[in-house]
Amino acid sequence: MDMNREIKLEMLRKLILIRRFEEKVKELYNQGSIVGAIHLYIGQEAVATGVCQALRADDYVFSTHRGHGHAIAKTLDVKTIMAELMGRDGGMSRGHGGSMHLYEPGKGLMGGNGIVGGGVPLSLGGAFAAQYRGTDQVSVTFFSDGAANQGTFGESLNLAALFKLPVLFVCENNQYAATTPVARSTAELNVAGRAESYGLPAERVDGNNVLAVYEAASRAVGRIRGGGGPAFLECRTYRIEPHCGIIPDEREPGERESWHERDPILVLRGTLEAERSLDARELKAIEAQVAADLEEAVAFGESSPWPDPAAAHNRSWVV
Repeated sequence: MDMNREIKLEMLRKLILIRRFEEKVKELYNQGSIVGAIHLYIGQEAVATGVCQALRADDYVFSTHRGHGHAIAKTLDVKTIMAELMGRDGGMSRGHGGSMHLYEPGKGLMGGNGIVGGGVPLSLGGAFAAQYRGTDQVSVTFFSDGAANQGTFGESLNLAALFKLPVLFVCENNQYAATTPVARSTAELNVAGRAESYGLPAERVDGNNVLAVYEAASRAVGRIRGGGGPAFLECRTYRIEPHCGIIPDEREPGERESWHERDPILVLRGTLEAERSLDARELKAIEAQVAADLEEAVAFGESSPWPDPAAAHNRSWVV
């Protein structure tokens, strides 16, 4: 696939934005400015970025409990995302949803889900709606290797294949289900093979290489839009952070370090530098703009009022 420099730079900006956002969230969480369970996306940025780069604004994305990256890649609205994590009225869900329930249907973000694998069957609803209306929209569901062991996963693959629904299943195989390594929870490590058994075209891709993810997602989305029915991507990546901010996490010695050379930002930077498409001054400008955007997002969150508890019963703002 012919990919121009601007697309690559746009994806680099998104990778850096998601990474710095999560680092800032971790800092605010440790300060007590953000409370509750926070599931960070550090290490997996290439999956959300590459897939969402292949989508249109009117396509649907069904997220997970680890959904900050999906929300940023789909909407780029770090101000309302940050405000939501702070529990403020200016947040995506008016401060009532928090980290796991980022929701912006006007931009195709159909919400996160605190239930592991909970978004998978929901994405079939978005796909059926598009099919029923006769549009060429695509419904995308992100989920983990752990969610692939849920019963609804197989049911959803079967229904999607049976009715040729325009849905893209994206497995973020980040090597862990909470604190359990994938090899201890999954008998067959080739998750994409399960989709093939239902007749879905499936592809396994390096989930830390945003260019590879984007190319695979573009092929799948193009096939779906053309009426080819559902497709499946398994993106092999690695979750750097613990499961969430309140659960200790132990890994094998040197395990995290062995993945650092495959850091999604470093991988794309290396490609761009090898192509002479990125210089130090341009990278510095990207980092400076991201820092300014995040400073503005934190200020927006801090200045936004606390939500009125009574407003939780007023659904007029839910569209």
